[in-house]
Amino acid sequence: MTGQAADDRAAPEFRRRVTAAPEPLIGLRRALARWVAGLDISTTQQEDVVMASYEAMANSAEHAYEGRETGVLDVVATCAGDKITVVVTDYGRWLPPRPTDGLRGRGLPLMEGLAHESECVQRPDGTTVTLGWQREPAD
Repeated sequence: MTGQAADDRAAPEFRRRVTAAPEPLIGLRRALARWVAGLDISTTQQEDVVMASYEAMANSAEHAYEGRETGVLDVVATCAGDKITVVVTDYGRWLPPRPTDGLRGRGLPLMEGLAHESECVQRPDGTTVTLGWQREPAD
């Protein structure tokens, strides 16, 4: 591997700032998946980390800046000892949820189900979602 992909797998920390919009999130998800693949954890846990993290990113992109100029979101992922942590931060203001037909509104429960620990903190200047896992050894 060369370039950014090799750097993602070798880094002890993953840190990115992107525009909170669908296109940049696709590349961000792929880069995070490369970083997670280098952690020597089970395939199932790799998928859980990426899926829960992407859900947090997508929620920020959709809810924090809805109806306003697009903003940014920061993703910081670390692996220290037996603990993996992913923090997704936006700087928008989430609007109250819209009525749903039952097909939406599953993001927070999904994150809570995939992560060992999950916290969502809303502040006047944005929202931070922190997800945590105890490392599960590779298969």
